[in-house]
Amino acid sequence: MTLRMAKFAIGQVVRHRVYPFRGIIFDVDPVFANTEEWWLAIPEHVRPRKEQPFYHLLAENAQTEYVAYVSEQNLVPDTSDEPLRHPMVPNMFVRAPDGSYRAKSVPAN
Repeated sequence: MTLRMAKFAIGQVVRHRVYPFRGIIFDVDPVFANTEEWWLAIPEHVRPRKEQPFYHLLAENAQTEYVAYVSEQNLVPDTSDEPLRHPMVPNMFVRAPDGSYRAKSVPAN
Protein backbone atom coordinates (compact mmCIF):
# COMPACT_ATOMS: atom_id res chain seq x y z
CA MET A 1 0.00 0.00 0.00
CA THR A 2 1.34 3.43 -0.95
CA LEU A 3 0.65 6.25 1.47
CA ARG A 4 0.24 9.74 0.12
CA MET A 5 0.37 13.10 1.79
CA ALA A 6 -2.88 14.46 3.15
CA LYS A 7 -4.40 17.16 0.94
CA PHE A 8 -5.95 19.05 3.87
CA ALA A 9 -4.38 20.23 7.14
CA ILE A 10 -5.38 20.39 10.79
CA GLY A 11 -7.22 23.68 11.32
CA GLN A 12 -8.49 23.84 7.73
CA VAL A 13 -12.22 24.40 7.21
CA VAL A 14 -13.74 22.03 4.66
CA ARG A 15 -17.13 21.09 3.21
CA HIS A 16 -18.47 17.68 2.28
CA ARG A 17 -18.63 17.22 -1.48
CA VAL A 18 -22.12 15.63 -1.38
CA TYR A 19 -23.80 16.24 1.98
CA PRO A 20 -24.62 19.70 3.39
CA PHE A 21 -22.13 20.02 6.22
CA ARG A 22 -18.84 21.72 6.92
CA GLY A 23 -16.25 21.47 9.64
CA ILE A 24 -12.73 22.00 10.85
CA ILE A 25 -10.13 19.24 10.70
CA PHE A 26 -8.72 18.25 14.09
CA ASP A 27 -6.98 14.98 13.20
CA VAL A 28 -5.94 12.97 10.14
CA ASP A 29 -5.54 9.23 9.61
CA PRO A 30 -3.26 8.31 6.66
CA VAL A 31 -5.72 5.53 5.73
CA PHE A 32 -9.10 4.35 6.99
CA ALA A 33 -8.92 3.66 10.75
CA ASN A 34 -12.55 3.19 11.80
CA THR A 35 -14.48 -0.05 12.28
CA GLU A 36 -15.41 -2.40 9.49
CA GLU A 37 -19.05 -2.07 10.60
CA TRP A 38 -18.88 1.71 10.13
CA TRP A 39 -17.44 1.32 6.64
CA LEU A 40 -19.97 -1.35 5.60
CA ALA A 41 -22.86 0.84 6.82
CA ILE A 42 -22.06 3.29 4.02
CA PRO A 43 -24.12 2.49 0.91
CA GLU A 44 -21.85 0.66 -1.54
CA HIS A 45 -22.43 3.11 -4.40
CA VAL A 46 -20.98 5.97 -2.29
CA ARG A 47 -18.57 3.98 -0.08
CA PRO A 48 -15.09 5.58 -0.19
CA ARG A 49 -11.84 3.75 -0.79
CA LYS A 50 -9.98 2.87 2.41
CA GLU A 51 -6.52 3.65 0.98
CA GLN A 52 -6.67 7.42 1.35
CA PRO A 53 -6.46 9.93 4.19
CA PHE A 54 -9.51 10.17 6.45
CA TYR A 55 -10.23 13.30 8.47
CA HIS A 56 -11.78 13.85 11.89
CA LEU A 57 -13.93 16.99 11.77
CA LEU A 58 -15.74 19.14 14.27
CA ALA A 59 -18.69 19.28 11.92
CA GLU A 60 -21.91 21.26 11.68
CA ASN A 61 -24.96 21.40 9.49
CA ALA A 62 -28.07 23.58 9.64
CA GLN A 63 -29.48 21.59 12.57
CA THR A 64 -26.62 20.47 14.82
CA GLU A 65 -22.93 20.12 15.62
CA TYR A 66 -21.15 16.76 15.79
CA VAL A 67 -17.90 14.89 15.07
CA ALA A 68 -17.56 13.41 11.57
CA TYR A 69 -15.09 11.00 9.97
CA VAL A 70 -14.73 11.76 6.26
CA SER A 71 -12.60 10.45 3.39
CA GLU A 72 -10.39 12.87 1.49
CA GLN A 73 -12.29 12.18 -1.77
CA ASN A 74 -15.45 13.61 -0.18
CA LEU A 75 -13.99 16.92 1.02
CA VAL A 76 -13.46 20.28 -0.64
CA PRO A 77 -12.09 23.50 0.86
CA ASP A 78 -14.67 25.79 2.46
CA THR A 79 -14.16 29.33 1.20
CA SER A 80 -17.16 30.94 2.89
CA ASP A 81 -15.13 32.66 5.66
CA GLU A 82 -18.11 32.07 7.97
CA PRO A 83 -17.03 31.36 11.56
CA LEU A 84 -17.73 27.88 12.88
CA ARG A 85 -20.26 27.52 15.70
CA HIS A 86 -19.24 24.04 16.93
CA PRO A 87 -18.81 24.39 20.72
CA MET A 88 -15.50 22.49 20.75
CA VAL A 89 -13.76 24.81 18.26
CA PRO A 90 -12.71 27.40 20.90
CA ASN A 91 -11.23 24.61 23.04
CA MET A 92 -8.99 23.37 20.24
CA PHE A 93 -8.38 26.32 17.90
CA VAL A 94 -7.70 30.05 17.82
CA ARG A 95 -9.19 32.10 15.00
CA ALA A 96 -6.69 34.52 13.46
CA PRO A 97 -7.66 38.03 12.31
CA ASP A 98 -7.60 36.78 8.71
CA GLY A 99 -10.30 34.19 9.55
CA SER A 100 -8.01 31.15 9.48
CA TYR A 101 -7.75 28.75 12.42
CA ARG A 102 -4.66 27.43 14.15
CA ALA A 103 -4.48 24.66 16.72
CA LYS A 104 -3.99 25.74 20.31
CA SER A 105 -0.74 24.50 21.75
CA VAL A 106 -1.13 21.57 24.10
CA PRO A 107 1.09 21.54 27.19
CA ALA A 108 3.37 18.50 27.49
CA ASN A 109 2.69 16.13 30.39
